[in-house]
Amino acid sequence: MRRSSSFTALGLSAGLLVSLAACAPSSTTADADCLPSGAAADAVSVDGAFGSTPVTEFEAPLTAESTERRVLEAGEGDAAANGDTIVFEYTLYNGETGAEIETTGFGGATPATFTIDTASEQFVGISQALECSTPGSRLAIVVPPADGFGAEGVPALELSGSESLLFVVDVIEVETPPEPVTPGEWTEGVPEIDLGATPPVVTLPEGGAPDELLLAVLEQGDGDVVAADSTVLVDYQGTSWQTGEVFDQSYGASPATFPVTGVIQGFSAALVGQQVGTTLVVTIPAALAYGDDPEAHPLGGQDLLFLVSIIDIVS
Repeated sequence: MRRSSSFTALGLSAGLLVSLAACAPSSTTADADCLPSGAAADAVSVDGAFGSTPVTEFEAPLTAESTERRVLEAGEGDAAANGDTIVFEYTLYNGETGAEIETTGFGGATPATFTIDTASEQFVGISQALECSTPGSRLAIVVPPADGFGAEGVPALELSGSESLLFVVDVIEVETPPEPVTPGEWTEGVPEIDLGATPPVVTLPEGGAPDELLLAVLEQGDGDVVAADSTVLVDYQGTSWQTGEVFDQSYGASPATFPVTGVIQGFSAALVGQQVGTTLVVTIPAALAYGDDPEAHPLGGQDLLFLVSIIDIVS
């Protein structure tokens, strides 16, 4: 039900402490329409081509009053816009101490993803810096606390609320958001569902999955309406039409909390516009789930059915 995991600077173990010496800045590329560079970003030296592990040098402490974005190597293609998802590799440093905090490793196995949201109050500096970047670009990004983790910092990473961050980022891919879809009303061939069982039991009808995104409301709620930017608390059960097996569920365990934007397209479309207290069933074609390629994901090429109970809107 989830998409690939989103970027978080808490995802990896803290890196080894490194002492970084001062070095003259290398040449830069700038785009007048993008977030500009500045003295802090210009003071960073990064050796290595796009895709290779960067060798980064700067004189600590490195500070900036606002987020600075410096293009070390310019890519090609369509520039990222607000709402796009960036697939990227990165190494993160504590600008105050020079310590490497974490890295994806630049091996291509575990790139990070991040959806640009310049209106968000959380880590807005990365959104501002990644906006208008192109695939194949290597960037040096300096993020002050106000545009990063805020005054609290991250004690687990030994990062205080007064220390700036330095990211060296390779932009691998820019993914534009899919066109919005709206489920049709599901009136024929709806599965039999025993909501009284724990967990609920879904009996798939004969004939296979419908060809389109369809939804049937089993119990209508009367609470607040789920919006596209909501974070919800739900119980859910996912069944594959092809195998008939339940591949994931929270019923009988603990409800799940996630942003509506953080799940597969068909699941997200089923939630938007529904009221808290509603229980629904939605059938999702493979193209609106994990795609048509069975080699790209364990559920690739499979049409999915979800039973969902909307418990609350968390934010």
